[in-house]
Amino acid sequence: MKRACTRTAFAMTCATALGIASSALRAELSAEELAKLAQNPVGNMISVPFQDNVNLNVGPQKTTQNILNIQPVIPIEVSKDWNIITRTVLPVISQPGFSPGESRTNGIGDLQFTAFLSPARPGAWIWGAGAIAQAPTHSNNVLGNDNWGLGPSFVVLHLEHGSPWVYGVLVNNVWSVGTSNNASKYNNGLIQPFLNYNLRGGTYFTSSPVLTVNWEADGSQRWTVPLGGGIGHIFHFGKLPVSMQINAYYNVARPDYAANWQIRAQVQLLFPK
Repeated sequence: MKRACTRTAFAMTCATALGIASSALRAELSAEELAKLAQNPVGNMISVPFQDNVNLNVGPQKTTQNILNIQPVIPIEVSKDWNIITRTVLPVISQPGFSPGESRTNGIGDLQFTAFLSPARPGAWIWGAGAIAQAPTHSNNVLGNDNWGLGPSFVVLHLEHGSPWVYGVLVNNVWSVGTSNNASKYNNGLIQPFLNYNLRGGTYFTSSPVLTVNWEADGSQRWTVPLGGGIGHIFHFGKLPVSMQINAYYNVARPDYAANWQIRAQVQLLFPK
C-alpha cells in the first residue's frame, strides 16, 4: 500500500511538471516583474520549483545529507475575487548512515500538500490562509513517519508595483493525526521569513531561511535556526522563463547531529498567464 502511494505521488508530481511544461507560453513581463511574481508564494502563476538542499556535517560521522524538493505550485480560480493556491512538496532524500558501517538510504520522503485561500485582486499587502496535510509516502521507514499529519498554514507578504522589495513570512504547524502503532507522534512547526531585493534585468538578492521546531523534543533540541542568503537571476530557455538561485545558510541554533551548513540551489520553472 505504501509503495503504491509513493509511486502514485511521484508520478502525479512528474506528470504535472511535464504537462505544464509542454504548454508554456512566455508572458509579456519584464525579467524584474517575473522575479517578483516568482517570489510571491500565493501568486496567480503556475510554477514548478526544484529545490536541492545539501546539508553538511550531519550526524556523528559528519557526512552529507541531500534533499531535493519537487514542489509544484498551482493556482485555482474559484471566483473573480478568490483563488486557491495549491503547493505540493515531495522530497527525494539521500540520508547518510548515523553509525560506522551503516549504509546510506535513498528514496522518497513524506509528501506535504498545502492549499491557501487568497484574494484574487490584492493590494500591496497580500495574504493567504489555509491548511497543510502530510501523507506517509516515504519509500523507507528511515525517511518518514507512518502517521498522517494536518495543521494550519498562513502567509503574508508585501509586493508593491515600482518597489524592488518583496518581503514576508510563511508559517505552518503539522500535528500527527494517525494511529500507527509503529510510528511516533509528531508536532512540527515551520517559519520561513523571506526578503528579496530585485535589480533591473532580473537579478535579485534573496534570503529565505527555513526555521523549524520540533515541539516534541527537549529544550535545546527543538529549534533549527539558519542565517544566510544568496543571489538569483531570471533566465529564458526559448519561451520558458526560469528563475535560478544559489544560497548558503549557517544554522546558529540546531539539535545535536543536525547540519551546521546548508547549500541551497533552486531552479524554478515559471508559467505566467
